[in-house]
Amino acid sequence: MRFLSCLLALVVSVAAVTAADPLPPKDPVWEHKLGDFSDADYRYAVEQMLQDYERTTGRRLVPGAKKKVGLKIYADSGPGLATPFGLVRGVIAALEKRGFVKENIFLVGLNPLRLRLTGYLPSFSSGAVPFPGHPVYVLESGKFYDPIWFYDSPLPSRFDPISNERAVEAAAGGKANTTIEEDRKSFLATPLFLDADFWINLPVYTDHPVLGINGALVNATLWNASNTFRFFKSPATAPAAVAEMAAIPELREGWVLNITSLQLYQFIGGPYFNSLYTVSERRLWMCADPVVLDALMLERLNAARKRTGFDPITEDDARLLDFAQQLGVGSTDTGRVQWMRVGAEQP
Repeated sequence: MRFLSCLLALVVSVAAVTAADPLPPKDPVWEHKLGDFSDADYRYAVEQMLQDYERTTGRRLVPGAKKKVGLKIYADSGPGLATPFGLVRGVIAALEKRGFVKENIFLVGLNPLRLRLTGYLPSFSSGAVPFPGHPVYVLESGKFYDPIWFYDSPLPSRFDPISNERAVEAAAGGKANTTIEEDRKSFLATPLFLDADFWINLPVYTDHPVLGINGALVNATLWNASNTFRFFKSPATAPAAVAEMAAIPELREGWVLNITSLQLYQFIGGPYFNSLYTVSERRLWMCADPVVLDALMLERLNAARKRTGFDPITEDDARLLDFAQQLGVGSTDTGRVQWMRVGAEQP
């Protein structure tokens, strides 16, 4: 069976590491200025960045043996703070230009209600399909997990007397249909790393009361697996779970890029959307390293908090970044980022 061991292993390994300067980021960060956030604006910016990525790395983002590519979108803050449609359309256009057919470019999201409220699934009233021809995989449907691919942790499932079916059946004197062993498992979304040649992460940024920051790492892990709400009980467990899941080799192998728009991000009160605490910048960022991207955005969140009189998010609040660095997922050293600023001359 394929699984990652419990959180204790990470705690021990992190405690055993002596203090040292963080390694410099391995991957550059691309930046493109945006104009009006239109579909054409995003399409131009994404294409310019991907062309420069391919020239710099020598890797062509073209169909391979599986001929499929996945996009991990974010919709879990609800309406107002989801992956911009324009960005998704821009990435899709760039991938189609490189040879992927429409039906082989699929989107992956977590919650069906939030995907519907944010427009990624058709509304019940209009029935309009926002991305016709592109499959949208809803993870909470339970259809996209494989029993041999899971993250293992001793933490029990979150107890919810309304939605926890096992608790309801037990209270009614019936037989529970899950086991303690099953409660330990968070099943991974297999389409991204089993069905696709590669996949691209499209996070949106907010602060988070347990994790400190909700962005690239979290969108690829806790919002990309089952039975993960149990980790939010304590700040001591969720960061370790994020880091360990992000370090799974099979997940990392096809996870080629993280692209985020700074069109809207939230610096306090997240992950629930509150427009009073959002910032908008005309920038598009792209990096293969999710850790340094999160670290850069943490600086942005703290700058906004400072301007408005709120306390910053400390390193202790955002331990998932240090944990992920210790496991080799990426670097937290934003001072040594190699910036690749492209598209200075725009039409």
